[in-house]
Amino acid sequence: MTRTVIDTWLQEFVGSALAHDLEAHMALISPDVAVFGVPGFDSLGYQDWYRQCAHEFPQGLLADMSYSKIAVRTTDSQHILFKALESTRTSQGEHIAQGVEMLLQYAGNGWKLKQLRLLPDDESSHDGLI
Repeated sequence: MTRTVIDTWLQEFVGSALAHDLEAHMALISPDVAVFGVPGFDSLGYQDWYRQCAHEFPQGLLADMSYSKIAVRTTDSQHILFKALESTRTSQGEHIAQGVEMLLQYAGNGWKLKQLRLLPDDESSHDGLI
């Protein structure tokens, strides 16, 4: 069941991003999300994510996005913590592959991203993501 939740959530997350559907995309993210590991920032929150997507989506800057090498770290009835390799390609052809750790939390209306951590290269390599 855990893997089904992850796969379904990622499919909706990627699908909404590639469709440039801001409302659907942000509905998958907890209002109190925390994003760590972004260079130059201690952490980012929901409003930061919203502003970035509101800027990028209308311009069609994201051309492709996928997740692979998914490894569940821990789970309970309300939380799923996993690591994965996130691959993105911009409309200008730039390809970015990075390890991520995502924490999904069950809310009354479905699973939401509660925390995202961009992994340092050494941790991604150690975990076999890159």
